[in-house]
Amino acid sequence: MNKDNSCPLNYTMNLIGTKWKPLVLFHLLEGGLRSGMLQKKIPGISNKMFTQTVRDLEKDGLITRKVFPVVPPKVEYSLTNRGKSLENILRSLDKWGLEDY
Repeated sequence: MNKDNSCPLNYTMNLIGTKWKPLVLFHLLEGGLRSGMLQKKIPGISNKMFTQTVRDLEKDGLITRKVFPVVPPKVEYSLTNRGKSLENILRSLDKWGLEDY
């Protein structure tokens, strides 16, 4: 655990507790997605926030970014094993949201 955090929940919330991070992670549960397709699955996210969010998730080891050497550039994001370990949490949140939706 990071010594800057006082408890495991605080640590976890610092990793995934923003408005956009859980949505990015959730949409990658089914497999890798190209950057544009992933962003389209998240209504309301700006280009700037999308870029910041995927960079943070990549820095924290939850997703990987693969760049294909083609023109125009093709970028694909996918979950790491660490990111995949959040599947039960993300699916539970989705299920909980469906109950009142």
